[in-house]
Amino acid sequence: MLGKVQIESVGSIVLKGNPLGDPRLRQVPVYMPPSYNTVRGRTYPVIYCLAGFTSTGRSFLNVHPWRENLPERFDRLIAEGKAKECVLIMPDCFTAFGGSQYLDSSATGRYEAHVIDELIGFFEDKMTLSRRPESRAVAGKSSGGYGALMLGMKHPDVFGHVASHSGDMSFEACYGPDLLKGVAALGDYDGSMERFLKEFRAARDKDGFDHALVNLAGMSACYSPNPKSKTGFDLPCDPRTAELIPEVWARWKTLDPVAIAAKYRASLKKLKTLFFDAGRRDEFHLNLGARKLSQVLKGLDVKHTYEEHGLGHFDSAERWDVSLALLSKRLVP
Repeated sequence: MLGKVQIESVGSIVLKGNPLGDPRLRQVPVYMPPSYNTVRGRTYPVIYCLAGFTSTGRSFLNVHPWRENLPERFDRLIAEGKAKECVLIMPDCFTAFGGSQYLDSSATGRYEAHVIDELIGFFEDKMTLSRRPESRAVAGKSSGGYGALMLGMKHPDVFGHVASHSGDMSFEACYGPDLLKGVAALGDYDGSMERFLKEFRAARDKDGFDHALVNLAGMSACYSPNPKSKTGFDLPCDPRTAELIPEVWARWKTLDPVAIAAKYRASLKKLKTLFFDAGRRDEFHLNLGARKLSQVLKGLDVKHTYEEHGLGHFDSAERWDVSLALLSKRLVP
């Protein structure tokens, strides 16, 4: 038997009137395991699966003749006895800049609040889901992995289990090279982020824009918003020389999991599961940050599992086999 996927339309209050004019009505895919609705009174644990930058919840449903999407992968794991049945919910926290990092920001909107204060209650009222932290997990890859870490770190009373694949961390390592590339690409716009954003937002096809520059804008909107700026955010570096601006970079670092782990030590110790991994061939050097996080957590006596594999950033979808199997078996029905 196979599970079923349906897409729920969720009207958000906290995203109404967001700064980018993004829709407040969100399309959220939900995977229900084969036995869902077959046993009266049965409740199911849930994994919230977070998409990466420039992706949305529906990206998990992409059909490819030679690759599994997330529901197909989970169906196989259940059929093979490697995973236990649970519900998968795939939030839509996409923005006009490519993503929200699952944070509240005056430049993008209140996406942390959308997940914590709206989605969980919406689905627990609508579906037969278990309502305890030990029955909820959050997992993601790349920016979704970052979001999973941050949401779990800040809300252990909501999510008892966390899994992060190639999550953004140790910002000097994972963003440093892209800052240089982004500023170089900004030269095509005479160093004007305002001009770039105008052209980017007006374009119907955005695939041709430099990814590092898009990433620079998107991350700045999440990490260093500034309502007084014409763009709604501050860049962490000089737009012509790429030299770091200390006061802005310091704001970024307050959102770096490696830098703030000690602050959240008590919350991290409450988690029933804290798993993260990264590849030695990661194109964004995210394995370096993951190594640092593991060192910091060991020093804080925070129980966790870190695995390093031989894959890169873009060819590691198979690692979802690890997290889905682990989390589904750890979750309490």
